[in-house]
Amino acid sequence: MSVLVLNASYEPLQRVDLRHAIRMLVRGVAVVEEAEEGRMIGAFPVPRVLRLVRYVAMRWRHGKRPPWSRRGVRLRDRGLCAYCGKPGNTVDHIVPLSRGGGDTWENTVLACGRCNNRKGSRTPAEAGLKLRVQPRVPRWDELIGR
Repeated sequence: MSVLVLNASYEPLQRVDLRHAIRMLVRGVAVVEEAEEGRMIGAFPVPRVLRLVRYVAMRWRHGKRPPWSRRGVRLRDRGLCAYCGKPGNTVDHIVPLSRGGGDTWENTVLACGRCNNRKGSRTPAEAGLKLRVQPRVPRWDELIGR
């Protein structure tokens, strides 16, 4: 179970595990904004959302693009195959790695197993596939997760 952590200004910062969230409550650096009804861990309700007591400046995010990650591609593409729109489970390289493509936001999309197998080590045009979405660098808030 993960807990969403909000800045003091209510903007989403990150997700942490339940253990980390309870430590934040014990230290007094966060307060519970939303909790699971009727569930407690010691003196604390089981949190779903925490808010920091003090504002944390996120300078490192401004002006920089998020680093590429497989998890980020899944979140950016909302779990859907970029070729057919069904649930996706693999990260596909538009220009295959074997042809010099890389792990970049602009070269990767989420794909279902069927479309990924059909495409193989070819470009989408060579495989007769059309991208339904244009790959792009996601916003930071898209990578927080749900």
